[in-house]
Amino acid sequence: MANSTLTKQRSEAFRSSVALKYAMAASGAILVLYLIVHMYGNLMIFGGQTTFDTYAHHLREIGEPMLPHEGFLWIVRVVLLAAVLVHAYAAFVLWNRAKKARPAGQRYQVKKSAQTPSRRYATQTMRWGGVIIILFVIYHILHLTTNDIAPGGASDSAYQRVVNGFQIWWVTLSYLVAMLAVGLHLRHGVFSALSTLGANRASRQRALRNASTAIAALITVGFLLPPFSVLFGLVS
Repeated sequence: MANSTLTKQRSEAFRSSVALKYAMAASGAILVLYLIVHMYGNLMIFGGQTTFDTYAHHLREIGEPMLPHEGFLWIVRVVLLAAVLVHAYAAFVLWNRAKKARPAGQRYQVKKSAQTPSRRYATQTMRWGGVIIILFVIYHILHLTTNDIAPGGASDSAYQRVVNGFQIWWVTLSYLVAMLAVGLHLRHGVFSALSTLGANRASRQRALRNASTAIAALITVGFLLPPFSVLFGLVS
């Protein structure tokens, strides 16, 4: 009897809103760290074709011979997929609970003057931004990882795939839209995660908002530099 009660309590604790917010924060942190590492790798394109192709090739050899070829990459992919699923599940459940908690036909009253346009967009459309990002990630993988979609021409060279694709204006435009969605998502998400983890105090709010904006801007600009450099002929 005691064991069943304890199991029930643990199950309820794991399903609580607090636990879901911590799950969102932890999974979000994994995704942000990955974005920073991925951005760093993308910037190697400025070293030229040999540097970038060598980097892309070595990613598949990390851990050999202890791991099979591309073994490390598959571990990373599984962790990222798990983080995305946890993040999306927690976000949906929390959004659904908040929706059910509101009286029918009413919304929380928020002073518009207290929010910038970008913050209003990020707050009110986080879930749609997430959908945009997921769709873009699928396209991005098919384009630059699996080489199944090849605007500008397919190539075995990772460097050439990037150049071929981003020489086309609408490919770069789609990347811009997706990265702006990522930036707004990050700005709101990083602040929310820090608040969940207890860093949000009245005296720290401005610093946390500035830090969230800086992280979002750094990642957004870092990811946009390669495609726009290709589009304007700085990388060819």
